[in-house]
Amino acid sequence: MHVPDGFIDAPVSVAAGVVAAAAVAVSLRGARRELDERTAPLAGLVAAFIFAVQMLNFPVAAGTSGHLLGGALAAILVGPYTGVLCVSVVLLMQGVLFADGGLTALGVNITVMGVVTVVVAHLLFRGLLKVLPGSRRSVTVAAFAGALLSVPAAAAAFTAVYAVGGTTDVPIGKVLTAMVGVHVLIGIGEAVITAATVGAVIAVRPDLVHGARGLASPLKLRVGGELVDAPAAAPAPAAARSTKKVWATGLATALVLAGLVSAYASASPDGLEKVAADKGIDAKADQYEHATAGSPLADYAVKDVENESLSTGLAGVIGVAGTVAVGSGIFWVVRRRRADEPAATPASTPVG
Repeated sequence: MHVPDGFIDAPVSVAAGVVAAAAVAVSLRGARRELDERTAPLAGLVAAFIFAVQMLNFPVAAGTSGHLLGGALAAILVGPYTGVLCVSVVLLMQGVLFADGGLTALGVNITVMGVVTVVVAHLLFRGLLKVLPGSRRSVTVAAFAGALLSVPAAAAAFTAVYAVGGTTDVPIGKVLTAMVGVHVLIGIGEAVITAATVGAVIAVRPDLVHGARGLASPLKLRVGGELVDAPAAAPAPAAARSTKKVWATGLATALVLAGLVSAYASASPDGLEKVAADKGIDAKADQYEHATAGSPLADYAVKDVENESLSTGLAGVIGVAGTVAVGSGIFWVVRRRRADEPAATPASTPVG
């Protein structure tokens, strides 16, 4: 759903940029409360994983494909504030290095693909956890539902932005119907990927899933033919619960997806591209050349590498490495700023 240059006019693009900048600023502050010494490195990994999976377009209808947006996944794994930052890092890397998503539309993309998806998914996820049983399965179910709804919500948000600042005169009602319709199907794929990923991480390290914090499934023992809760063991200190294995496994998975599996992604246009072509939204887009169209990695291909699969794979590996480096650096700085903040001192009590 990467919005290119030329879809939205300049005033609305600027306004969306202001909204996106404000959201990122709020998220930088909020992320300090979400990140700690273990989760800060994983946040960069989440951004890299989203980048990798976004390269894997999957078919959803005749002549249409979809890809992960990632807002729901990031919000559940590392928290909503950090989630907005993760998606923003991905969109920035894609726009600057790969000419994917217009630079003038970066604010629109962050607002629609980052803020809207994270907020909608997080609110629904938290709401469902309040009524579902307190189990790991409930977290996975809530993740599925949050991801499913977040994608058509983003499609509706784009339509609202286009209704205000679209560069072509098209029937907005038809655009809304087409956008939401195709993105409901894409949302199913998003939900499956999100639930599977969250479920896999919960299975091995539930303590690393932000959305599962406070969730404890006590060990059961059979005593006298009945199942009873085993005595709770003292939690291991944070330093003892190393994240190196999870980090290495996640990075290896992202590299394989971007470097190898991406060669088999659907070549069909994604939901926004298809609707734009069918409804005439892209009528003026050809007048705009992407600012980084000459990048050696433009269109997810390495310049001068003739083998298409190899070129795409190399671009994917470079993208994953760059995203994890940039993301990890940003989150390390955010974490350091939290650590450097002076602890609040209690107010002195006057002596009578």
